[in-house]
Amino acid sequence: MTWDSFTRYLAAKRSVDDRALHPRVWCTLTHHLPSVRPLRVLEVGSGIGTMLERMVEWGLLVGEVAYTAVDASLENTTVARSRLHTWATRQGFTVTETRDGFNFQGPRCHLHVSLITADVFAFARQARERQRWDLLVAHAFLDLVDLHTALPSLFGLLDDGLFYFTINFDGVTILEPPIDPEFDTFVMALYHQTMDERLVDGRRAGASQTGRQLLHLIPRYGGVLLDVGSSDWIVYPREGRYPADEAYFLHFIIETIHRALDGHPALDPERWRAWIEERHRQVDTGHLIYIAHQIDVVGRYPGPRARKQSGPRDARGPAISQEE
Repeated sequence: MTWDSFTRYLAAKRSVDDRALHPRVWCTLTHHLPSVRPLRVLEVGSGIGTMLERMVEWGLLVGEVAYTAVDASLENTTVARSRLHTWATRQGFTVTETRDGFNFQGPRCHLHVSLITADVFAFARQARERQRWDLLVAHAFLDLVDLHTALPSLFGLLDDGLFYFTINFDGVTILEPPIDPEFDTFVMALYHQTMDERLVDGRRAGASQTGRQLLHLIPRYGGVLLDVGSSDWIVYPREGRYPADEAYFLHFIIETIHRALDGHPALDPERWRAWIEERHRQVDTGHLIYIAHQIDVVGRYPGPRARKQSGPRDARGPAISQEE
């Protein structure tokens, strides 16, 4: 069997993400969400639409909402269109297709959804000249890009708006039970190193400690942190079985590690092949436990309009709660 369907992986991790998202950070977002309607929401790296589903199901989006979802993958956007149509019908919405998405009319909210296939940063360069949003969402996205490029570009789309950045990987991957503890540790170190060295089109793309870096870089680029919390993925078997499609999720993670390190000169090919096969076997027999440490943040970007109205403000922002 192969485990190479990225869209199935995105669907499979919906239940994993639901458990992982930090509830206090979510509540802080809910508390600070502006009452203006229509509420303008932009999600970058939107995948197959699971964050939009969650925000509706969990009661965040009410009233009139204009939701723009941008993803570079045409396959993701195509699956999102089909998936969201089915989801909205099951949720009881009246569904009307539009040129670039849908109108979903329900008793508690009216959603105007635009699904756009584009490079996020090319979209941002074009959009900042004519449009601003009230809420910027990046879910499991910022650890795949260079923050020094991404944050100024994305903050330019807000003017006294909120940002909600979730599932930002932060340097810890645990696979249990151990196979060979020393080798296990070595493999994870090499895997994290590939994140720090990853290049796309000759430019840095992501890092293994994005979560903690955000806490330093958001204030540097003008954002104000409102709350921070851990959003660890923890996947474990229940009586030898994984819930939902989480076995596929685990196989995909193992294959991601495999692809990242296959052919690495520091790894003996036979030992490496046996290690990967054993990890897949642990999933098949319902024994693998997977933990990845991640961080959620919510905050505000004052933007030029707010700064002009309020005058100078403390660049440090409010204190960050250390409670998890």
